[in-house]
Amino acid sequence: MHIVIEGQDATGKDTQAKLLADYFRKQGKTVVHYAESGTASEDPFIAEIAKLTYGSNQDIDHRTRVLLYLVNRYEQWRKLAEPALKNGDIVITTRSWFSTLIYEGYAGGVSKSLIKKIHKTIMPEFYFNPDKQVILTLSDEARAKRLKEQGRNTEVWKSQPDSFQNKVNKAYLTVAEDFDVPTLDASGTIEEVFEDLKKLFEI
Repeated sequence: MHIVIEGQDATGKDTQAKLLADYFRKQGKTVVHYAESGTASEDPFIAEIAKLTYGSNQDIDHRTRVLLYLVNRYEQWRKLAEPALKNGDIVITTRSWFSTLIYEGYAGGVSKSLIKKIHKTIMPEFYFNPDKQVILTLSDEARAKRLKEQGRNTEVWKSQPDSFQNKVNKAYLTVAEDFDVPTLDASGTIEEVFEDLKKLFEI
């Protein structure tokens, strides 16, 4: 089973994914959990690419970022997700190609059809049809408060101006509608959101 948890920064994607992984493991199931960003990867190559894409001082064009994110996306899928799914295990990923479509396409100005074409060329068809997926949402005010509390507003995407963030927020709702992906309000406590997530996924 492949599960994807998407959403804007500070919506709690990684936290919820970890809780979900622990929930399944307690049931005796084997779970592979990773973030497509690669920022927490133990693979030196993937971690190095993540440093390039997330460094706030990097002068990198949005098209270049599309390619860098795709490199990490494909490598982790090839090394982690694909073997696990073939083995009948559960794979939980935070973020998906939607993140690139939104940040680099809707907000960054790269052709959305180009982003889709590149991904369809590189990623296997099964990647685009997860068994369960959700987009976590937050209001602008709640998101800004969380980022400040976490001290993470110096990272490349989190340090973008409000105009950029507004484009991202609107794009997530557009993508949710266009691709028929359910959304979940992440403004509650960690425990409340997790209970809502389990209900949504019917697990």
